[in-house]
Amino acid sequence: MSTITATNRERSTGALPLEAAANDDQVLVDVRGVRKKFCRSLKRSLWYGVKDIAGELVPASRPSASQPHDSSRSELRKDEFWAVDGVSFQLRRGECLGLIGHNGAGKTTLLKMLNGLIKPDGGQISMRGRVGALIALGAGFNPILSGRENIYVNAAVLGLSKRETEDKLDEIIDFTEIEEFIDSPVQSYSSGMQVRLGFAVATALDPDVLILDEVLAVGDATFRAKCFARIGKVLDRAAVIFVSHSESQVQRICNRGLFMSKGRPEYLGDTASALIAYRSSRTGQADDQRDWICGDDVRNATSGADKTHLKWGDKLVFRVNIVCDRPISVSNLYIQWHRQGIAFMESHHNVGLEAPIELNAGPNELLIESSPVHLAEGKYDVSFAAFASKGKQTVAHTYCAVEIQVEGPLGAGPAVQSPCTITCK
Repeated sequence: MSTITATNRERSTGALPLEAAANDDQVLVDVRGVRKKFCRSLKRSLWYGVKDIAGELVPASRPSASQPHDSSRSELRKDEFWAVDGVSFQLRRGECLGLIGHNGAGKTTLLKMLNGLIKPDGGQISMRGRVGALIALGAGFNPILSGRENIYVNAAVLGLSKRETEDKLDEIIDFTEIEEFIDSPVQSYSSGMQVRLGFAVATALDPDVLILDEVLAVGDATFRAKCFARIGKVLDRAAVIFVSHSESQVQRICNRGLFMSKGRPEYLGDTASALIAYRSSRTGQADDQRDWICGDDVRNATSGADKTHLKWGDKLVFRVNIVCDRPISVSNLYIQWHRQGIAFMESHHNVGLEAPIELNAGPNELLIESSPVHLAEGKYDVSFAAFASKGKQTVAHTYCAVEIQVEGPLGAGPAVQSPCTITCK
C-alpha cells in the first residue's frame, strides 16, 4: 500500500499485489484531511521551498514522537494560499468518483497528490494496488521515444515485466487506432493521438485505481464512446476518479460526486446532488448552453423542453436549435434518457425518419414531440444526437441537455416509445 502523509514524506514505490486487493469491500483509496498550499510569488515560493527543505534536513526541527507536528495547522506565509484544504473521502472497487468544480478549485492538484507527483502539506493519502493515471496531455511520455517504446516505459513504471507488457501490446495498439504511427516519435503526435495512447496504456494495464483528468475533452465522438465502454469494464475491478467540466460525462459514468470550490470540499455524495450543488454555484450560464459538441459545419446548438415536470403518460416537446454554416441533411436522430444517480443507464431511441431532415444554412429549429412518457419516478437527463450520411458524420450531439422530473409509479418503466412527431423550421 502506498501512503503519503504530511509528516512522513516517504512514499512506498511498490504496490500491493493484485491478490491483496481482491476484496470488493476493501478501501482502495483513503484520503483524510489532505491540504496543499502554494505561493503566488515565484521568488517567495523559491525562498519558502529552500527554508522548508532546510527545516526537514535539520534533525532538531523534526517533530518528536511525543509531540507530532502537523504542518497542515501552520499559518500561511505571505502570498501563500490553500490550493486544497481539508479533502477527505474513501473509494472501493467498483466506485467511480466524479470530481467537479470551477477552474482553480484544486481538482488537478488533488489528483497530482493522489498520484504521488507532489506531496501534501497536511493529511494522509493511502492508495492500495496498482495506480494508472492520465492527468495531463502527454504526461509520462518521452517525446523523442516512439509510441511503442513509451508503452514499454509506462508499463515498467507500473511494475509490469517485459513479457506481461508484450501480452498487452497488441490490445493497447488496437485500442489507440494509430497503428501506422506507433513507431513514430510521440512529439510528432497530435493531441488526440497522445490522449488515445495515454488512455489505452492507463486502462489496459489492469489498474486497481484509475485516475483520469479531462482526458475525454480531446478526441472525436467515436473515440469518446469507446473510452466510456472501456471505463465501464475497468469499473468491474477497479476504483475510478474522474475529473471533467462536462456534467454529462460525470453523470454518465460516476456513481459518486465530490464538488470542490476554492480548494475546499463543498459536497460529497451521490452524483446528482453533487451536480446540483455545482450548478447552483454557477451564475450567468443558461441551462440550454451545456455540453453541445458540434460538427465542422455547425456553428452552435442549444436545446430545451416545453416543461420540466411530467406525470406518467404525459407528452413532451423537445426543442433543438442548430445554426449551420451550410445546408445539411440529417438522416438519423437519437434521443437518450439517463436516470440521475444511476451510471451507465442506456435508453436509446432512434427517431424514425421517413425522409432526411434538411437543415438550411443559418438558424434551424427542430420540434420533437414524444409519445406518452412511461418512466419510473425520478430525475432524468435527456440527450440528443443528430447524424448525417447515414450516421457516419456527426451534426451535433449532447449527453445532457435537458433535465426532466418525472412523477409516476415507482416500478421500472420503458423508454419513450415511438413514434415521435418532428417539425423543422
